[in-house]
Amino acid sequence: MSGDYPRTEEEIAADFVQRRNGLLKALTDEVDDFYNHCDPERENLSLYGNRDGSWSVDLPVEEVPPELPEPCLGINFARDGMQRRDWLALVAVHSDSWLMAVAFFYAVKLDAAGRMRLFKLLNQHQTLFEAVTNRKKSAPMSKKQKFNAVGRPTESATPSGTPLTEANLTPELRGTMAELFWPDDALWYLVEIQSYNVMTRKAKILYATGEVEDLEIDEILKDGHLRLFEAPPIAAPGSTPEAPAAPAPALAPTPQPVQ
Repeated sequence: MSGDYPRTEEEIAADFVQRRNGLLKALTDEVDDFYNHCDPERENLSLYGNRDGSWSVDLPVEEVPPELPEPCLGINFARDGMQRRDWLALVAVHSDSWLMAVAFFYAVKLDAAGRMRLFKLLNQHQTLFEAVTNRKKSAPMSKKQKFNAVGRPTESATPSGTPLTEANLTPELRGTMAELFWPDDALWYLVEIQSYNVMTRKAKILYATGEVEDLEIDEILKDGHLRLFEAPPIAAPGSTPEAPAAPAPALAPTPQPVQ
């Protein structure tokens, strides 16, 4: 092992941040480039976060045992067998685990108090999984009543709503209760659709736990992973709202015969 590896809590935390920054770029700002690097036709590939804040997709090191813990191997093989968002979330989870493994590999000589301080320094940062899935706590507790009114658990192995269709994709989706399927968990999660942008085809959803997530609707629609409990009204193509019927004219009095 090289002699310049981080030793103190602050040095290890700084190394963690730089590696995390590189991974975050790969999974967000430079995601298209990262996606293209993960060709399933190549050999086992791994995503590395480097100490200079960059990222790289490469073959595993040949050294056995490796100098540092190795990231997840073979991420490219799963790329085309999953939805893009689910694949990125999976890579993010494994990358979070790798970051912690590297940090505590460096922390081997710290005592219990030092390891606890290091964990607090690391834990102040959002996880890659949270960043990739856009999840964050923000829901008021008053929303609980609306979720309870649906009359089903917040998580279920079987769906009970009506499948989302192209005709449902209007701003009227706002406020609709629905259930979203997560393949990794094989569960349907109760959600409220807070907004839908017709131009970007993105929806913001609220989970019963209070987490908020932005969804790419095209993939969800294609795979049938969103079902509605109260479908919004659907307008017929090219139709216009009906005008209210005009009041019937008053009847003229019937003339009376002249006596």
